Formats: sequence, C-alpha cells, structure tokens
Amino acid sequence: MDKMWAGRFTEPLDSKADDFNSSIHFDCRMAEQDIKGSVAHASMLANKGIIGKDDAEKIIAELGNIIEDIKSGKLPIDYSAEDIHMFVEAELTKRIGDVGKKLHTARSRNDQVALDIRLYLKDESAKIIEQIKTLLDAILTQATLHKSTIMPGYTHLQRAQPITFAHHLLAYGMMFTRDIDRINDAVKRMNYSPLGSCALAGTTYDTDRYLVAEKLGFDGITLNSIDGVSDRDFCVELLSAFATIMMHLSRFSEEVILWSSWEFKFVELDDSYTTGSSIMPQKKNPDIAELVRGKTGRVYGDLMGILTVLKGLPLAYNKDMQEDKESIFDAIDTVKQCLDVFPQMIKTMKAIPENMLKAAQKGFINATDLADYLTKKGIPFRSAYKTVGQIVGYCVKNNKVLEDITIEEYKGFDNNFEKDLYDAIDLHNCVESRISAGGTGLASVENQIEYVKKYL
Repeated sequence: MDKMWAGRFTEPLDSKADDFNSSIHFDCRMAEQDIKGSVAHASMLANKGIIGKDDAEKIIAELGNIIEDIKSGKLPIDYSAEDIHMFVEAELTKRIGDVGKKLHTARSRNDQVALDIRLYLKDESAKIIEQIKTLLDAILTQATLHKSTIMPGYTHLQRAQPITFAHHLLAYGMMFTRDIDRINDAVKRMNYSPLGSCALAGTTYDTDRYLVAEKLGFDGITLNSIDGVSDRDFCVELLSAFATIMMHLSRFSEEVILWSSWEFKFVELDDSYTTGSSIMPQKKNPDIAELVRGKTGRVYGDLMGILTVLKGLPLAYNKDMQEDKESIFDAIDTVKQCLDVFPQMIKTMKAIPENMLKAAQKGFINATDLADYLTKKGIPFRSAYKTVGQIVGYCVKNNKVLEDITIEEYKGFDNNFEKDLYDAIDLHNCVESRISAGGTGLASVENQIEYVKKYL
C-alpha cells in the first residue's frame, strides 16, 4: 500500500523498517473508534462549509459501510497499511475516489490517534466496570450467606480476633467499589476531545472543535493543542487504576489459595475452577486464583512501561508514543480476562464454617474480649492485658483454651472474674458485641451489605 506521506520521499521505506514502524497489528482494534471520530469530523467540516454537504454525506455513508464490513469479516485488515487511520482512509478513497481524500482536512494523525485511544479507553473502561459489578454481586451472594459464620481475623497472618466470613469478604467489596470510582475519575479527566489540535499547533481552518466533542460524547475540548496531542497521562492514570484492581484481585486470590489449602480448609473451590496434578491424584489446585495472582505482575509491568516511555519525551508528538497502545491494550485484556473468571469462582466457592470456627477457638482470639471484661470491672486495661497474657500462657502450657479453664483457675489470676466471663468470651458474643460502625457485628455487616447493594 502506498504511504499517504510518500510525496516528500524518492525511495520506499525499507521493508524491515516498514514493519518495525507499523502499528496496524495492534491499533486495528480501534477501527470502530477511528471511524466514529471520522464521522464526527466529516459532519463538522460540512457544517462549517469546509467541505460540501454532499461530499460529507458520501464520506459518512461509506465509513458506515466500511465498519460493518470490518465487523462482518467481509473487509479484512490490510496489515501492509502503516496504521488503522491509513487503512480506513485508503479504503474510503478506493471506494469513493477523491472525495475520500477530503476527510483528512483540518486534522493530523497526531490528534486522530489521541482521539481514538480516548474513545477506545472510554468504551473498555465501561466494560471493566460492569465486570467489577459482577464480582461485587458474587461477594454479596457469599456475604449474605455468611453474616454469622465465625472465622479468625488475622494480623501478621496470626489469628487475632473473631470476625465473620461476611465481614472479611466485604472488605474486598469496599476495595472494588473504590476501583470503580478510580476508573470513573480517570475517565472524567480523559473525557476531553483532542481532535482539532492537528499536528501540534491547531489549524488555519475555521473548525468547530466543540461540535465534534459534543457529537462524540466528550465534556469539552483539550484547551492546549500541544497538550492535546503529546500527553498520555490519561493512559497512565487508567493503567494505575487497572494495576490497583489487579492488586486487589491478587490479595483476594492469595487468601482463596490459603483458605482452600489443607492447612486452612476454610473453603472448597468448585471443580470448575481448579485443576489436578499429572502425577499426584489427590491434588486439587487453585490454578485460576494463582494465575490471577501471577498476571498482576504483568499489569504492573504495563504501567511501568508507559511511565518509562513518557518520562523523557520533549513536546510535542514523538513516535515513542506509539508504544502506549500495546501496554494499555495488554492491561485491558489481562484485567478483563481475570474479571471474566474470578466472580464465578467466588460465587461457587463453598465455605466450611465448622473449620473456620475450630480455627477461631484454637487461636485465643477472644483474649481481647477477656481483657475488656476485666477493664469493665474497673481494672486498668494494661493490667488486664498483662493478666490475660499470663492466662494464655497457662493455657498453652496445659493444652487448654480459654473456654476450658474453670472459674477457680480464673480466680487464681484475678478475683474479679465471675462466671459471666464465659458469656464474654463466647465467640458468637464476641462478634456480636462489636457494635462500632464498620465492625464485625451483625448490624454493621448488614449495613455494609446494604451499602454495596445501593452502590450497585
């Protein structure tokens, strides 16, 4: 395919250099956005009298045919084209002749690609948000089932205090709501049209950038033409949001992996989301969760890649910026792939409440409640803390738990102990007595469930 810019040159581009320079292998995925932007641009050109209305109508109609042919497979992508913009323009000109050549009036590929990627990222961000909402729904399903299922809460991966399984799951629910907010915030700042910035300095034509922005669903235009074509901070911001999503998925995956191990056995993953071993018939491996955890590093790499590409670029456009797409496309594909399987893995996961309760009972995680019991009797907390520490040491030495010690043994440590202490250290009461907002008590957990429901 002849290069649109070939007029200045007397020799063709070396074939290897041409392949190295080409971006159509990956930017072809923006064909729909490229044509959408071109339709709006052609309409504006006609509206301003820069091209004739009849010409604009021909251009717009044929652009519609081209995108339908691409979608149906009738029109295969020609990978000898330099990029998707050149491919569409060449196909348009082939179909309607010189009228097609008028489309590129008052624009450059610099502002064209800046527009395309914004439109593409808006579309993909909306899809990812819907996937996160599906995950939140899966979390709500499990949380609703396990509002009163007691498990140990951990700090330093040591059993710390009793919580409910619902409370633990809803912590991830809150994280994923913020992930949606982060994407929306990034899209809000991205939602300004660069089209009309041209190569970097604007154009001599009396264009209407605001009309194009309105037609394409933007909130306005980029106010500086150099900024419009030469920055990709919106890619960085979205990649950061995607990396944060993956970080949350990875932490969740890590816990699913631990919980499903024989050492914990808090949950049983559905067979549909596990694999076996080639030589160990007893194995049931949490490969899906492990892959999500592993793919997190890949998205982190995409973020660092684009940051590194941009860090030394002078204004305005440089060919280095072609490298923005593979990073963000890869991150989008990876996040979508993970979010495609993760929600159903969580929804079909079966909790094993009896194992959670046993672990909670053996971990002395009601020790704080025992200290609070003494504090409410007038003992200073630090003194109560020391006494309970001695009691725990006594239990460890004698292979007992706090519930096993007789009242006489308790009184040997402090005379303020009475038989009502057993109610204070009952795990169900320990959980229910945590009445502070955001805590693990039933009323609080139900409020958290309601919050996520309303958020959705």
